[in-house]
Formats: sequence, structure tokens, C-alpha cells
Amino acid sequence: MAASGLSLTEWVVLALVGEAATHGFAVARELQSGSDLGRILTVHRPLVYRALDRLGDAGLVEESATEPGDAGPTRTIMRTTRGGKAALKQWFERPVNHVRDLRIEFLIKLRLTERCGNDAQALVDAQRRELAPTFDLLAEALPDDVVDQWRRHNAIAARTFLDHL
Repeated sequence: MAASGLSLTEWVVLALVGEAATHGFAVARELQSGSDLGRILTVHRPLVYRALDRLGDAGLVEESATEPGDAGPTRTIMRTTRGGKAALKQWFERPVNHVRDLRIEFLIKLRLTERCGNDAQALVDAQRRELAPTFDLLAEALPDDVVDQWRRHNAIAARTFLDHL
């Protein structure tokens, strides 16, 4: 599996492992409902472990150590590989293609970028450029039906949000 074929969940799990070597249980805790990242994207523990397996099969993460679990089995510590780090760098720089993807993918990229103490302005600028034609098209349209109205108002709100950033 190439990095370009990763699901959003797999990208987020890879990003969390990229922050610091960690184990699946800790990643699942970061993505549980009500957590900071879970407010954007909630991922249940079995899906985190499935993502780690797929990332390992793709050569993007690897086992680095083991440690005893608090009350359960030994935990396998995972770290990103050189290829995983390169793929993450590209993912963080790549804007989303649709206004609808701002809600989860773009927002989680912003939050993860903040967590690492990095400047997100390049991503924001790239996102603004990527969606500018869509924003222009939807802002000029005078929609007749409710779906078009919804899309137009979402585009206006998204443009305002990006301008605010």
C-alpha cells in the first residue's frame, strides 16, 4: 500500500506516532470521544490497532521497543520510519480538495500542527489557494434549491474561517 492510499484514520495514527514513539493504547486514548483530537475525529481502539498494522505493512511505522502494560499485556512501542516521516511531511503540506473536508481533515491537520509547535500558515495559505475557485463559484451562484444553498453558505463560512486564520 502506498502512502497515498492511506485512510484519514491511518494518517492521523501515523501523525500521532510521528509526534513521539508510542503504543496503540496511547494513540487510542488520544482519539477517544471527548479528547482534544477526538472532538474532531473519534477512532475506537480496534481501528487504531488495524491502522498500526496497515502502517507497519506499508513500512511507515516499525516496532522500536516493548514495555509492560499497566494491567494487561506487554505494549509494543511504534515509531515512524524514514519513509513514514517523509509521507507525513507531504500530507501536512497538502490541502484538502473539497470544502466538506475542511471539517475533519483540515481541522485535524491544524490541531496536530499546533501540538507540534509548528506554524500552520503555509497550510492555511495553500488551502485558501486550493479552494479559491470553489469559493468564487459558490459565492457568485444564486442557488435555487436547498442543497445548493447549503453548499454556498458552507463555502462562505469556510472562506471566512480561513481568512480568520
